[in-house]
Amino acid sequence: MSNVKTPVEHFEVKDLEDGSKIEVLVEHCTEVGNAGKPGLQVWYMGNVVCFEPLMAERLAYQARKAGKTEHYLEDRSWAVHDDQFVKLFLVCGDKPEVRVEVKTRSKSKAIVKTYPLPFALDEE
Repeated sequence: MSNVKTPVEHFEVKDLEDGSKIEVLVEHCTEVGNAGKPGLQVWYMGNVVCFEPLMAERLAYQARKAGKTEHYLEDRSWAVHDDQFVKLFLVCGDKPEVRVEVKTRSKSKAIVKTYPLPFALDEE
């Protein structure tokens, strides 16, 4: 069976400073990762971040180890500036979620969106 991608949401955040915009596309995939399990893909600024069960379990373990309920994906986010960024988080819990935060220079607050993952996390 081949991977079937279904758009979950497509949004953009405009920057009135220079007329640019940051676009984000979130897709549900029937097969992501080496195990070919359902997951989510987040596309932004030419980057694709796949949230599949094995990767999410590793991130959840790192969050638990640090005593946190969420894990900031620092290496997969674009947070070069304090006033302009795209930050990705794995939010742990009974129903794990992906949180996307997008901020442009002309917005006073970041736009925050969450998306439930189509799988549960193994708690060990």
